[in-house]
Amino acid sequence: MSAHVTAPPTAGSDQLRGQGRSLLQRIFLGRETAPRWARPALWGVLLLATAVYVYGLGENGDANSYYAAAVLSGTKSWSSMFFGSLDTGNFITVDKPPFALWVMEVSCRIFGFGTWQMLLPIAACGIAAVGVLYSAVRRVFGHTAATVAGLVMALTPITVAITRDNNPDPVLVLLTVSAAWCCLEAIRSGKLQPLVWSAVLVGFAFNTKMLQAYMVLPAFFLAYVWAARGSVLKRVRNLLIAGVALVVSSGWWMVIVDSIPKSDRPFVGSSTKDTVWDLVTGYNGLARITGNSGGAGGGGGGANFGGTAGIGRLFNSILGGQISWLIPFAAIALVGALVLRGRRRRTDLQRASYLLWGGWLLTHYVTFSFASGTFHPYYTTMLAPAIAALTGAGGLAIFRAFRVRSAAWAWVLPLGIAVSAVWAIVLLRRSTSFDSWLWPTIAVLAVAAVVFLLVARFGRVAGPLFTVGAAAALIALLAGPAAYAADTATAGAVNGTNPSSGPSTGGGFGGGGAPGGGGGFGGGLRGERPTGTTGGQGFPGGGQTGEMPTGGFPGGGDGAAAGGGAPTGSGAPTDSGAAGSGAAGGAPTGGGFGGGGGMGGGVSTQMLSYLEAHQDGATWLVATSSAQTADGIILSSGGKAAIAMGGFTGSDPAMSVAQIKEYISSGKLHYVLVGGGGGMGGDANSAATAYVTSTCTVVSASAYGGTSSTSSSTTSTSDTANSTEKLYYCKS
Repeated sequence: MSAHVTAPPTAGSDQLRGQGRSLLQRIFLGRETAPRWARPALWGVLLLATAVYVYGLGENGDANSYYAAAVLSGTKSWSSMFFGSLDTGNFITVDKPPFALWVMEVSCRIFGFGTWQMLLPIAACGIAAVGVLYSAVRRVFGHTAATVAGLVMALTPITVAITRDNNPDPVLVLLTVSAAWCCLEAIRSGKLQPLVWSAVLVGFAFNTKMLQAYMVLPAFFLAYVWAARGSVLKRVRNLLIAGVALVVSSGWWMVIVDSIPKSDRPFVGSSTKDTVWDLVTGYNGLARITGNSGGAGGGGGGANFGGTAGIGRLFNSILGGQISWLIPFAAIALVGALVLRGRRRRTDLQRASYLLWGGWLLTHYVTFSFASGTFHPYYTTMLAPAIAALTGAGGLAIFRAFRVRSAAWAWVLPLGIAVSAVWAIVLLRRSTSFDSWLWPTIAVLAVAAVVFLLVARFGRVAGPLFTVGAAAALIALLAGPAAYAADTATAGAVNGTNPSSGPSTGGGFGGGGAPGGGGGFGGGLRGERPTGTTGGQGFPGGGQTGEMPTGGFPGGGDGAAAGGGAPTGSGAPTDSGAAGSGAAGGAPTGGGFGGGGGMGGGVSTQMLSYLEAHQDGATWLVATSSAQTADGIILSSGGKAAIAMGGFTGSDPAMSVAQIKEYISSGKLHYVLVGGGGGMGGDANSAATAYVTSTCTVVSASAYGGTSSTSSSTTSTSDTANSTEKLYYCKS
């Protein structure tokens, strides 16, 4: 018998290329069987994502000061970190579960609190999400589709904006994309373990942004039930086990918090019944869809920045430039790709992937289009992974069909290119301040791409024309999003509360219904974000933070942080604090607490210095009606506790008369700042406020160095009869 002899590998073969590669070479050059360009292309995509997510990140300051205050508090108190409390005194939590805060707090505990220490972990989540999406697409469709998907994800305008902020959405995206990776692996392998991990990751996502995390579940369920290996009984069993993992990983924090007596934990912010369960089902649940403010019997519409609800909402003048660039192409590619998979076996992994990403896109599109509750443009970043995956994978499928299938298929790819290019031109022409040369360039590139492709297809021309046409199409379709992304990365600080991307389109708060709609809050928008903001703060008239209030905008006072004249012989401390200029927490000048100052405000530097000098062992520096003032005090004082009696909007019924009496009598609280309007949501703690105004003593503005004058660089307090905001001293 003669032994079988294997011929040596030829020079340049994949096998020879892989021999002797070190770990470092494999990291940068990829596996032996991968194309030479694949790994460098991946690193290029990740470096691009890093550039647009990280460049100039330090300019964003505290970003969303509502969450920044909670991060700072969490670095100083382990209990505040666990609960997600706004303050170290653990009076009230923020309006979200704490997982995203933990990501930032771990960094800030290690490296100290600061802009980079807080925001870089969020940017890292965005970069990681691009890498995970690349891997999910590559494992099913190959390197070309994965590279395109990674590019689309990295350059999605709204994703660039929100990944430069400290809102929780980038963490949500990373967790859900990772869950999709695991779900596809469970479908491919037929094993239970990756399905359980998928459920656990969705549970972590739930503890990031509650019910929004569950919006991916219908797509996961559809893909798994249809395509996973094994019998129906096995698939049902696996889903039930994964369901248990989902419930446990979602509910553990909620169960712990709700099982602690209310007197021993902070009030659950933005709930109506002081339970996490109420927050899940109300403010962070159905209220986002129906517009009810949350809780049983809660009413009121939701404030939104997304324009009128309806089928065309994602294409309107507010949201169009943020997310819609490639929705037409992704939809055409999805339909074409599903038809191409035809009657393949049930377990076909490519079709399962299309079902997963297509279901993800459809679920989010319908929900975001018709939601009547609180809505911000940056929510739509959750559409980016599906759009990117379908553009890469579906686009490659219809490109291959264009080359080799019947003449009828030769028109699908050109149709997708043409429709998307036309839509990109429409979006760019809405802008009043963007480069006018870009849309004609896109038009020329799109026409050239279609011509090259058709000539190559029907003219039987050699392969290079296909490559040239495909490259021209890719550039044409990504040029608009890339320009928006670059504009966002180089334009300075994003709006911390309502980050959005790109140039002005004239849309605004509540404006823009159908495509081309206008409207506005505070004038035009830069990147569909209101003008007149200061740093990472929100809108004209005050530093808006956190989620927009339900129920719209109440009228407010004049915004001057002031106290009325103190009665003679009142017994309140009268020595003056250090004089200074500027508003605590970077609040715009003229801001003050209590609904004056429009979207919130701050206290003067003089008042803050006075409060610090006279804290006298109290747990809290001061109690205010909402987080609109408390967060600035926390940040400006280096993390000292301040009570936000009404939570973010002033509408949380968190402070009872008995509780404030106990705080005062025990010496935990000496000062209360009372103002007109009670915050954006009204004064939900009016009984406690009435107790303060009837029993405590007004502190004269002159006691802490206040004057009646204001300037562009100084936030001063007035001591006039017309002031709507007063600082009260309460004796223990």
